[in-house]
Order: sequence, then C-alpha cells, then structure tokens
Amino acid sequence: MWKNKNVWILLTGEFIAGLGLWLGIIGNLEFMQEKVPSDFVKSLILAAGLLAGIAVGPLAGRLTDQINKKKVMLVSGAVRTFSVIFMLIAISTGSVWWMVVFLVFLQVSAAFYFPALQAAIPLVVEEKNLLQMNGVHMNVSTLSRVLGTAVAGILIAIMPLQGLYELSLAAYAILFLLTCFLKIDEQNSKPVQAHSLSKSKSGFKDVFPIIKGLPIVLMTLILTLVPILFLGGFNLMVINISELQDSTAIKSWIYATEGIGFMIGAFLVKQISLRSSPYTILFLFSFVIGFSQMLLYFATIPLLTVLSFLVFGFAVGCFFPTAATIFQTRVPKEFHGRFFSFRNMLDRVSFQVVLLMTGFLLDTMGLQLMAVIFGAFSLFLSTLFYFKFKQVRADMKVTNNAS
Repeated sequence: MWKNKNVWILLTGEFIAGLGLWLGIIGNLEFMQEKVPSDFVKSLILAAGLLAGIAVGPLAGRLTDQINKKKVMLVSGAVRTFSVIFMLIAISTGSVWWMVVFLVFLQVSAAFYFPALQAAIPLVVEEKNLLQMNGVHMNVSTLSRVLGTAVAGILIAIMPLQGLYELSLAAYAILFLLTCFLKIDEQNSKPVQAHSLSKSKSGFKDVFPIIKGLPIVLMTLILTLVPILFLGGFNLMVINISELQDSTAIKSWIYATEGIGFMIGAFLVKQISLRSSPYTILFLFSFVIGFSQMLLYFATIPLLTVLSFLVFGFAVGCFFPTAATIFQTRVPKEFHGRFFSFRNMLDRVSFQVVLLMTGFLLDTMGLQLMAVIFGAFSLFLSTLFYFKFKQVRADMKVTNNAS
C-alpha cells in the first residue's frame, strides 16, 4: 500500500486541505462570536450550508457513479477554493450574509467531493488494506485538525482574521493541484456505468434495495447516528464551554485533545479488529460515546471537560474507520457513488437537526442538562440497536439451520 503513489497523494492532500479547513472553522467561530450573540442564530447560520449540501445530494450521487471520480473531485475542489472569496468579502463588509453564501458554496462542494473520495479509496487500495487505509486517512485528517486548530489559535492572536482565510484558500488550491496527479483505474466499473446510465435518474431509489438487503449495512447506518448526536453541535458546545469557563484557550485544548484521542483510536482499531468483530467495535464504542456525553455535565471543570473529549475522540477513532470499511466492502462498487452520497446526505440531515436542537437547548436549558439528555439518548439508542442486532443475527441462524 505504501508504494502506491495515489495513497500518498490522497494522504498529503487530506493533510494540507485539513489545515485549511480548520483554519477556516476557527475563523468562522471567531467571526460569529463577534457578530452573532445567540447560539440558536449561530446554529441557523451553520445549518444554511448543510441544507444546500443536502439539496444537491442526489445529483452528486448520480454524477459520481456516471463520470470519472477524479473529475468530480477536481471540480468540487475548484468550487471549494473559490468559495473562500465570499468569506473574505464577509470580513471586509462585516456582513453575516456573505458568510452564509460562503458556507453554501463550501457545503455544496463537499457534497460532491466526499462521496467521490470515499468511492475512489477502494479503487486505489486492495480490499485487505481498506481498514488500515481508512484508519490512516482519518488519522491524517485528525492530525491536520490538531495542528490546524493549534496554529489558528496562535495566528488569530497575532494577525487579522482575514489572514486565516487567505491561508485556507492557499491550502485548498494546493489540494486541487495534488488531485490533478491522481490516477484512478475505473475500468472495472465502466461497463456498469454504461448500463446504469439510463436508470440512474432514479438516484437513491437504486440504493434502497441494496441497503435493505444488507442488514449489516443498515445497522451501521443507524449506529452512525450516535456519534452524530455529539458531532452535530460540536462547535456550538465548544463556544459555550469557552464562555462557561471564561477561557478562550479551552477551545484549542478541546480540539487538540479530541483530535489526539481520535488518532490513538484510529491507530489501534486495526489491532482491536484482530480480536473483535466489527459490530463488537461499533456497539462498544457507541456506548463509550454516550458516556463521554454524560461526562460533560461537569463542563465547568476544565480537566473533566478535556477528559470527556479525549474519551469521545478515542471512541470515534475506532468507530468511523470500522463503519467506513463495512460500507466500502459490503456495498457493490457500482453503487458506491449513490450510496456514499446518500450517506453524506443522511449525515447532513442528522447534523442539521442536531445543530438546530443544540442551539435551541443551549439557549433554553444550558450545556450541562443538555449533555445529560444527549448522553442518555445515545445510551438508549445503543442499547436498543444492540438487542435488535442480536435478534436479527438469531433469526439469520434459524434460517440457515432450516435450510
């Protein structure tokens, strides 16, 4: 795997783009803290971009299955680079509306880029290396987040906010150039593309029977809602914790600690998978995520706050590479574009609902009580789906014995 040039291009591009992304995210939080006093209004602003990404989801899935995935990544990368210009206008004018335009373009480009990326990974590495590749790819992404937030925390104190976005634009431009050097062999999928071109107008309708016929895929899709319950309002919670503790430094500590926890989890998940089944990993760490949410009841104590995000980071570091590998190996490759676009769209809908809910609950009941409610709900979902999975597995054994 490490001799594959495409692997190094994807990993290097992810690292550089991740730096740009997190410089921009810290900039977004700083801009909203200055211009928008209400947590709920902040959530509405962030939700605007997510809604745009959801709207183009079906089109993104069809195009990813119909045309070359590298082309999809290049066009979406160009749009992402161009979108930063709108944020520079927002800073110069002090207008939140230009920030909304920036978020819309950014999320639309992401709606095309990430399904194409997920569909491209199985085409550049062998199936036996997928879990390792997913873990390393997510680790590189997390490392860029840790460094990006740390660097942003330093730069925001010594340079204008505009400078963060200029660096972000440069990072996106470098990712675009690196993507030009990708060589993806899609020969095996071309006959399928020609065959499915006429029926692909139905979009996600072709994917639903596949998901329904693969219980392991359906269960994994449902379980991904548990970490999203934490991640959806992540940035709002970080802002709220910063205000609760009257500390700007805690934001960088939270992002860095959660990122380190994620990297440790993604590094160790390969070893854990040698001793445990994928569903043991998924169910175990969905319970751990619920526990980490409950721990935020003590959000006024910096040490316990950092511990909560460290535990959460480790849990999702094990959870997401396992889920991604299941999707890439169990779903037929000719449906990857539509499936990953559907999953991306489902994640965005979930993110939007959780984002709005988080903003509303932070304004009405505060972080600590909200954390207990979210944690209890996560534990309930994990328990419910765990017993449902056991029932499905028992039914399958009975069916196999009968046949």
